[in-house]
Amino acid sequence: MDVEAVQLAMSVLATASRVIEQIQDGMARRGFPDVRPAHGFAFVRISHGDATVLDVAEHLGVTKQAASQLVEQLVQRGYVTRVPDPADARRRTLALTARGRACTRAAEASAADAVRGWQDEIGADGVRRLTRLLARVSPDGPLRPAW
Repeated sequence: MDVEAVQLAMSVLATASRVIEQIQDGMARRGFPDVRPAHGFAFVRISHGDATVLDVAEHLGVTKQAASQLVEQLVQRGYVTRVPDPADARRRTLALTARGRACTRAAEASAADAVRGWQDEIGADGVRRLTRLLARVSPDGPLRPAW
């Protein structure tokens, strides 16, 4: 067994978990205690525009039924609205409301807060280097939860 590789994998997972927890805490402090990480991943797709429930399902890697439930939660909480498509009466596109956009800004601020203290640990150069290295090994494609 490659102990160093296992240790690296565990460190990356622990760090990701901690960042998610800190973002959640930041969201609650900023007035969005009812948003969960899965909601945030859906916001990513919806914010790019022209998204349907099927698009959200594909983005998250879940069934259409699961995405529909998640989107319904977001609609009921005032983060997302369904907009009729003038070209196709059966199609409803999703859009962030003003509350949804404010929530997205709060998530971005919370994410920045979550990693800001790293400079104290590894210095500004270390953070820049870590950012570059992670970008090299991060997969392309949608940012989605690891269900």
